[in-house]
Amino acid sequence: MSTARTSARQLGVAVRAVGVLTLALGLAYPLAVTGVGQVVANTQANGSVVSVNGEPAGSALIGQSFTDADGAALPEWFQSRPSAAGDGYDGGASSGSNLGPTNPDLAAAVDERRAAVAELEEVAPEQVPADALTASSSGLDPHISPDYALLQVNRVAAERGLDPADVRALVDSAVQERGAGVLGEPVVNVLKLNIALAELDT
Repeated sequence: MSTARTSARQLGVAVRAVGVLTLALGLAYPLAVTGVGQVVANTQANGSVVSVNGEPAGSALIGQSFTDADGAALPEWFQSRPSAAGDGYDGGASSGSNLGPTNPDLAAAVDERRAAVAELEEVAPEQVPADALTASSSGLDPHISPDYALLQVNRVAAERGLDPADVRALVDSAVQERGAGVLGEPVVNVLKLNIALAELDT
């Protein structure tokens, strides 16, 4: 068999293999996985969108800021933890600050945040929880600790003219416990908490 015929045969096999694998792995497999996702975990597969009155308010998986145009905290809402993703919670720029624990810029940012939160909540600086001071590694974490949520109760209640006990009960009901009882730490989803707060206030 000539070298030319051998090369042509090998090329034909390669082209057919690429075609079959493209159809199987580039088309059939993604369609199958998408179909299973839509049936088994529809909400998660579509971005875990949280809706209010039929309109999307955000994703349960991506945090958002509750601030005014100048970046100042809106006192009538529970506040999220800081974000280093773009201008804050930018899904297209997911990232931490990448500043090490000995970096003076990080230390200055933490001190500034501690003072700002202490002033906003009218508490001593040492009462401010760590997650109110530091961004998550993704910059998109939608959760805060129960301690940080409870720290904000009095301020939110005063701004909305609500009984602090009612707002505290709302926070308690919003706490998501450890996965399987042992994984991670208890957390509160800020978006869901604020949606529940708006419903309580109506």
